[in-house]
Amino acid sequence: MLPSKARRKVAPANGDADNSADKQDQLLLSSAVCNGEDLGPFVRKAFASGKPETLLHNLRHFARSKESEIEEVCKAHYQDFILAVDDLRSLLSDVDSLKSALSDSNSKLQSVARPLLTSLDSYLEAQTGSNNVNLALSMIFSCIKLLELCSRCNFHLSGGNFYMALKCVDSIETDFLDKTPSSTLKRMLEKKIPEIRSHIERKVSKEFGDWLVEIRVACRNLGQLAIGQASAARQREEDLRIKQRQAEEQSRLSLRDCVYALQEEEEDDGLSGVIGDDGNSNGGGSGLLGFDLTPLYRAYHINQTLGLEDRFKQYYFENRKLQLTSDFQVSSMTPFLESHQTFFAQIAGFFIVEDQILRTGGRLISRMEVENLWETAVSKMCSVLEDQFSRMQTANHLLLIKDYVSLLGVTLRRYGYPVDSLLDVLSKHRDKYHELLLSDCRRQIAEALSADKFEQMLMKKEYEYSMNVLSFQLQTSDIVPAFPYVAPFSSTVPDCCRIVRSFIEDSVSFMSYGGQLEFFDVIKKYLDRLLSEVLDEALLKLINTSVHGVSQAMQVAANMAVLERACDFFFRHSAQLSGIPLRMAERGRRRFPLNNARDAAEEMLSGLLKQKVDGFMMLIENVNWMADEPTQGGNEYVNEVMIYLETLVSTAQQILPTPVLKRVLQEVLSHISEMVVGALLGDSVKRFNVNAIMGIDVDIRLLESFADNQASLFSEGDANQLKTALAEARQLVNLLLSNHPENFLNPVIRERSYNMLDHRKVMTISEKLRDPSDRLFGTFGSRGARQNPKKKSLDALIKKLRDVS
Repeated sequence: MLPSKARRKVAPANGDADNSADKQDQLLLSSAVCNGEDLGPFVRKAFASGKPETLLHNLRHFARSKESEIEEVCKAHYQDFILAVDDLRSLLSDVDSLKSALSDSNSKLQSVARPLLTSLDSYLEAQTGSNNVNLALSMIFSCIKLLELCSRCNFHLSGGNFYMALKCVDSIETDFLDKTPSSTLKRMLEKKIPEIRSHIERKVSKEFGDWLVEIRVACRNLGQLAIGQASAARQREEDLRIKQRQAEEQSRLSLRDCVYALQEEEEDDGLSGVIGDDGNSNGGGSGLLGFDLTPLYRAYHINQTLGLEDRFKQYYFENRKLQLTSDFQVSSMTPFLESHQTFFAQIAGFFIVEDQILRTGGRLISRMEVENLWETAVSKMCSVLEDQFSRMQTANHLLLIKDYVSLLGVTLRRYGYPVDSLLDVLSKHRDKYHELLLSDCRRQIAEALSADKFEQMLMKKEYEYSMNVLSFQLQTSDIVPAFPYVAPFSSTVPDCCRIVRSFIEDSVSFMSYGGQLEFFDVIKKYLDRLLSEVLDEALLKLINTSVHGVSQAMQVAANMAVLERACDFFFRHSAQLSGIPLRMAERGRRRFPLNNARDAAEEMLSGLLKQKVDGFMMLIENVNWMADEPTQGGNEYVNEVMIYLETLVSTAQQILPTPVLKRVLQEVLSHISEMVVGALLGDSVKRFNVNAIMGIDVDIRLLESFADNQASLFSEGDANQLKTALAEARQLVNLLLSNHPENFLNPVIRERSYNMLDHRKVMTISEKLRDPSDRLFGTFGSRGARQNPKKKSLDALIKKLRDVS
């Protein structure tokens, strides 16, 4: 036998049918038989429709349609064919059994259904009666729901939950009023519903009125808090800038062993916890400031529900506008300096609240209305500031108000309000502020200078050195001195430095946060005025009225040298506070602003020293102008002058800077030179001889030696400049001792060797020279004597000089 193979599933062939339904059933049956599916549904369907013959017909038709195929399959698979025949026979037997069972079931079903149909008719009659009863019950239930809704409305009214009460009223009016079967109940509802709405409107209006009263106090507190937070944020920025400047300064000093890290603190917006997104403070409660928008939004919502939205919006705007107008009133009983914070905080809080309402109020107020209110407020604040600033005569008062107004601007700018008009008012009064500030500094500087004792400042502790020297960068060395330390300047210097530094900081404070980004030029202009007009004039007055001795003049001159270094610090400090690089500030530097006072101090010192020298130079009258022998050790006057000059240098070098000491010594030596020439030129000397001139030559050499000895203190070039101060006396002595005095008339030689001499002085002094010796000029005025050719040359020189004159 051939091995058994699995039965193949073959798609049924399409057969002819009388109608489309039978054809469809036939196709489905063929498909089910081909796929080996359960034929139970087909059998049940056939008996249910009362057409089992159709099923049998279809099966027979399917069998006939498959006979040829079966035959072919059987030929190929005999054993399968035999099995298929057996299955078909078994199937036919089952179909017959099923047909008999279905027929029996149909008969039983018909016998059972007849009593049920009778019962159904009875059920329908009963259902009609039940519907009538249900209709009555539904009307009763409707009345019960209406009463429950009325009860709930009363409950919400008693609990103050007006919105829910209105929802209940709306529900009653919409869903139950027209459908209420009870006419009595309907009349009661028509009367009470308007009364309830009117009652709710009155209650909400009262709550809103109370809120309007409370919000004014809340606005003031809120404004103060917001401005305080702006001030704290500004202080953090200032601290950060100070740390940055310190780091930059230490970096400039090349302190590479230190590591600097600037950490900016996170800005904490304290208002974020005060005002929530729902318009309430601290999430809707009363908040830290009693700031709560719930009553406002509740009233707005209730009026929206009542259909009174536009009326409420107009009522709200008018009331808030009246409140703002009342906030503009400045009390004449309280000084504005004491009330300005409350005045500006009230306005700031008002607009912070309005901004919150604009963003969360659901069109309660429009942006245009808020902008109109802000324009009115800005105009009023500018008017108040103009009026108050015009009355103020104290710079500190003006600065305090300016700082608070700038903080107000910073605060409100965060909420999108333009504040340029306010800043313009501040900028407009910067000249008045600085004039007042200059006046204050003039008074403070006068007090500081009047208290000066013209004594070097003694510092016993390091903190004193840091406070009086390092803080103004007056040190000449990075090495901290040993204590106690005697500074070369008096207490006036650090006192004036503190006044100027305070002026710079106050000026920067006024110019900062005023809308002007670059204001260093303005700061520098007023700093120049402070130094050149106020401090310089005060120092000039001090020099001209209070300096009476050399020690005092020397101390003032030393102070001026230190103040010159301080002025460099002032300009650097103002540049740093103004936030510009130091290299840019250096470009605009001009001459030393205290130049007049410095020159006056050095002139005063030189004048006093010259007076001292004049006392010693009076000894020049003791010189023997007709000496028989030249003086070897110098005349008496020059020895006294030398002692004084050496004492002066040893004392002055401890306090005076080298350039100042050099200039003073140069003036003194130049004065000595003039005194020597003046003595020869004066009427007290009628005549002199060569021996006397040789003695003067020794005196000049001693002074020149003194100048050369200062090379250890000054540079070699400075020492040579000191010698040039004696040039007039030296050139005159050289000319008088020259073998060829006529060379003075030669322009080239005169420019090279006698450029400091005046020809009139030379003529007058030369006429006084009398010498019986033939060593130089021969005998002047001797009768009958033979004239010396050198004397003849001198006479020719004198004659030529007279012709020139």
